[in-house]
Amino acid sequence: MHRDIVVVIVSWNVCALLERCLTSLAPLEWRTIVVDNASADGSAAMVRHAFPAVELLEAGSNRGFAAGNNLALRRLLDDTAPPQAVLLLNPDTEVDATQLPALWQFLVQHPAVDVVGPQLRYADGSLQSSCRRMPQRLTYLWESTPLEQLWPDNPWARRYRMADADPQQACAVEWLVGAAMLVRFSAIVRAGIFDEGFALYSEELEWQRRLGAGGRGIWYLPSVVVTHHEGKSSEQAPARRRLLFRQSRLRDAAMQYGSAFAQLLRLALMALSAAELATEAAKWLVGHRRALRAARIHEHWHVLRGLAQHQPAR
Repeated sequence: MHRDIVVVIVSWNVCALLERCLTSLAPLEWRTIVVDNASADGSAAMVRHAFPAVELLEAGSNRGFAAGNNLALRRLLDDTAPPQAVLLLNPDTEVDATQLPALWQFLVQHPAVDVVGPQLRYADGSLQSSCRRMPQRLTYLWESTPLEQLWPDNPWARRYRMADADPQQACAVEWLVGAAMLVRFSAIVRAGIFDEGFALYSEELEWQRRLGAGGRGIWYLPSVVVTHHEGKSSEQAPARRRLLFRQSRLRDAAMQYGSAFAQLLRLALMALSAAELATEAAKWLVGHRRALRAARIHEHWHVLRGLAQHQPAR
């Protein structure tokens, strides 16, 4: 078994996809740790029986992405013979075992780089954007809100998603979408593990801000391609997913621009959620697809109530 690299996968209720992910990794014989966040679909049993060489950590509850990864990272930090790098991989990914070692070779050849990630593609082969710049103030307001639906090609989104970069060219980035990224272990020792104040979303953004401190490199390597069946865990709870996304963005905004800005952003997001709620309620009243409208009313109300109760922490 190759001990220089350890693969860490945090999984929740995606048994079939996790099995495909582990099968795609198997030819590499890399040490692999699966953290199961109390899945109810037999994921843990599948790992034990189908992949006995994989280390299984059962979290006991759905602790989220940051806390789940930290369970594995703390184990590695306590090892007497730690790895050279850690590959953080989503359970809804499939890798090409012939390509993946190129990520490690890139770190070997570029000692000033601490993080490298592949090109992500959807199951149909289309490109999935994964390169990012750090968000500006207006990015928080426009990303994944009704404002972005009204003006999807706005300048803040284009800058944030690096729309000016060629996705077929390797390049330095400010952070990478965390579905698949190889991180130098010495950088984890230096920067620390994930901030568990992020239950879901933005945790990899904040972590890479620390990993990239002092000019350490974060790179995108499109010659390595990973298929990502995006959001298969979080889509099981859409209202919670939307609320956690906005709460995480508020936390990151408070860290970057202060609590006063985060409070203004919270009020703006509440106003947008209220507008969405009112729109769905009006459609329900006129009898338009009432089952769908009722589900969306519940979702928007859940988000609005959660934002009203949320206080962004720095």
